Amino acid sequence: MSKKIPTSRLDKLLANMGYGSRREIQQLARAGRITLDSAPVTAADQRFAITPELGADLQIDDEPIDPLPGMILMLHKPLGTTCSHKEAGPLVYNLLPERWRRRDPALSTVGRLDKETSGLLLLTDNGALLHRIISPKHHVSKRYLVTLDRPLSGNEAEIAASGTLMLESDDTPLKPALIEPLGETSAHVTLTEGRYHQVRRMFAAMGNHVTDLHRDRIGGLDLPGDLEPGDYRLMTEDDIEAVFAEG
Repeated sequence: MSKKIPTSRLDKLLANMGYGSRREIQQLARAGRITLDSAPVTAADQRFAITPELGADLQIDDEPIDPLPGMILMLHKPLGTTCSHKEAGPLVYNLLPERWRRRDPALSTVGRLDKETSGLLLLTDNGALLHRIISPKHHVSKRYLVTLDRPLSGNEAEIAASGTLMLESDDTPLKPALIEPLGETSAHVTLTEGRYHQVRRMFAAMGNHVTDLHRDRIGGLDLPGDLEPGDYRLMTEDDIEAVFAEG
């Protein structure tokens, strides 16, 4: 059975993408400022199939429209920003174009990185994809580069892999995690669960303190070396497939 292609009125689609109210979209159409395959679309109440072809051919003021609903992007989260729509201070969403911040459904982070953690962060308006990535049953791993206050003692990898490490205030042990020492005070840590401040609390439970935390991989997707802090880019199908591949 073929999958049914969703459709939408043009004014509703573009309003939900942040281009203005439905009335404003209708005014744009009447003024001939919306074109499809170079031909003006003067009636904004027309229904269109939401397909890649529509996204490629629809323009406003001779500019291609933003990505259609279902977009997903990667962002290099800088230190000092918060994964929230409402908290005070610098927010990751403020790094995005203003129109993207008006989309409905809204772009949401796929999981969170705390204010003092940098690195690879995914954002999407695709709820099914978001839940697929964060769902424990899919076992999508996350890898962190950790810098520590004191030298590693040498038994951290064994403790993390045992599946018996308990965190303060938790009533169940952590699932096995992978710790790969990189130097006296640095390591890669790979997790398949995401408890609150898990990496910091893991090392606290082992008598150490995390001074710097950076996520460099989700699943098999690495943070690109040319993506500077605060920069973002739309993800390709290959990028999305890499998330669910072995790291």
